[in-house]
Amino acid sequence: MARRLIVRKTGAFRGTIRPPSDKSLTHRAYMFAALARRESDDFTPAVDGPGAVGGIQIPGPGTSIINYPLNGEDCESTLRCLATLGAEVRRISATQVYVTPPTQWVTDPVILDCGNSGTTIRLLAGILAGIEGIDATLIGDESLSRRPMGRITKPIQELGADITGDTAPVRIRGKALRAIQYDSPVASAQVKSAVLLAGLRADGKTTVTEPALSRDHTERMFTALGIELDRVENSISIEGGQQWNSFEFTVPGDISSAAFFIVASLLHAESDVTFNGLGVNPSRVGVLVLLAKMFPVEPVFELLDSQEELGEPVATMTIRTPKQLPAFEIAGEVVPTLIDEIPILAVLATQCHGTTVIRDAQELRVKETDRIAVVTENLKRMGADITATNDGMIITGPTPLHGTTVDSSGDHRIGMSFTIAGTIATGETIIENADAIQTSYPEFVRHLTELSGCAPEVIE
Repeated sequence: MARRLIVRKTGAFRGTIRPPSDKSLTHRAYMFAALARRESDDFTPAVDGPGAVGGIQIPGPGTSIINYPLNGEDCESTLRCLATLGAEVRRISATQVYVTPPTQWVTDPVILDCGNSGTTIRLLAGILAGIEGIDATLIGDESLSRRPMGRITKPIQELGADITGDTAPVRIRGKALRAIQYDSPVASAQVKSAVLLAGLRADGKTTVTEPALSRDHTERMFTALGIELDRVENSISIEGGQQWNSFEFTVPGDISSAAFFIVASLLHAESDVTFNGLGVNPSRVGVLVLLAKMFPVEPVFELLDSQEELGEPVATMTIRTPKQLPAFEIAGEVVPTLIDEIPILAVLATQCHGTTVIRDAQELRVKETDRIAVVTENLKRMGADITATNDGMIITGPTPLHGTTVDSSGDHRIGMSFTIAGTIATGETIIENADAIQTSYPEFVRHLTELSGCAPEVIE
């Protein structure tokens, strides 16, 4: 990926793509593989599947096979950390990785570089908390080092681990854990997952309660692997001491990444795009729920060929341009199901008829950037009628956009959102620090070119 992209107005988006594999699921697949029983060999691998070389890449006992993992920088951070801790990682090809649990977890003091990945640092904290003898310091880049870690250090301390750091670096010394009942002040899949993963090694039943339901990838993977969970409304409990066997998993496409081209299809007349292998987990399809509400009479998307992969629903989706774009509202319990899509939905709102209101999204202020501030500032510079609020944005449209220079500030979703904005703007839109897009969507520029027929100018 280049340091800079120059984007110009395009025509319709047409074609078929498989969006990049889901980042959240790739992280979890790698971590769950490293936590599996090392001696297990309870599945027959698809040795002729993606990445098999001559049908002879047969893993040893306890090894899990991850097909079509996301090869972005965040997930690579997770792999490197697991390898540093003693897991065996073998990259068979660009589309297949084998992970074998450690024979013994590394107990010498170790530094784990989580890069820019909040999922890596928070979920690893939960995993390491109950591994006695572990002495790990989790660090990150400048952006990650600004993100709040107190939301995980508090419950992990209550569980009995020795953990310090309200921001990175976070130091963890694993201890024997005791079960807790934890009321999370935020609806966060990362916080919930960290507590549940720590709870696996705790004595007794650990319960975490959220103010609203967050993404449930961790729970689905647990259940598919045979781990028993108790669910009551917004609470979920796990009994310590449970284990699972190695597994094979084909990672579905990431709907948060597909959202950029979903919105592009809505913005450009006569567009028609198909997404293959798309993950449609109900806790992640807030963007589709929103579109169903926006277009109740003439649906703009269709889901076909539904199936399931390790508890995760997968489908083919087609989307077409509507006749007119109505304004919309995002608030309340839907927010956690589309929190990552809000920057690109703000771009969509600039072309919708009426006033769009986004609220209850204060979590955006502690992402890779303050996304409320960055989106508002840059859309204003492009000509949008947009106002920031403490927990969201108010956008009135439609307004024509004109090109400007946007610094991604190291935030992949900002870089991609404003690239799509540039495809409807007059003049040139310049995306600085566009290499951030590599974090979650290495094929973004290629897919943009294939679907729009127009290649952005790439400047190294």
